[in-house]
Amino acid sequence: MDAVRVALLREVLAGTQWPGAARRFAGSLRRSVAPAGGNLLLVGTEQYEPWHLAAHLVDEAAWSGLPELAPTLVRHRVPAGEPPHLSVGLGRLEAARRGHTLLVVSPEPPGEGLLQRVHDARRAGATVLSLDGGDPDLGALAHEALSVAEGSGELDLDTVQHLVSAAAGENSLPAQRGPRRFRDRLARLADQLTAPPPSRW
Repeated sequence: MDAVRVALLREVLAGTQWPGAARRFAGSLRRSVAPAGGNLLLVGTEQYEPWHLAAHLVDEAAWSGLPELAPTLVRHRVPAGEPPHLSVGLGRLEAARRGHTLLVVSPEPPGEGLLQRVHDARRAGATVLSLDGGDPDLGALAHEALSVAEGSGELDLDTVQHLVSAAAGENSLPAQRGPRRFRDRLARLADQLTAPPPSRW
């Protein structure tokens, strides 16, 4: 989803909780990863792999000048022949410690195995953030959670991920004053509008 579509989505959602909630969650993500210089681990469930969010965060990291937003995608199953950045398995979570941020994306209940790994990472000092479908066990483990209950009728979790990734990049724009900032924003918008469609990285 490009910048224009995100802007239109925010306009449609004006007056609801979602734009503000996404910005608050994105702010928590940014505050967690920036002091640590990154160490962002992104993991989904066995049924749901958040590679689309990973790609958007990589883009936002490049566009916003905040490389710490670029995550390591942690996968439940790594098919043979995948490139190194798509070959990180669940064992990576065991190394999570203070200074690491674990972002869990879970449309459905995550399962006991993943919950235990998240619990262990939190006990070791990692910050846990959750984009989820309202699972209470995962919500209890998260330092910050943004939940989209299934059948809520407003949004789905994929759409909320777009709002969060866009807000994470926007909120990290350098504090500049005067016409230079406007030119920078205009140049960024032009780059986004002329960029080719995203592909699986």
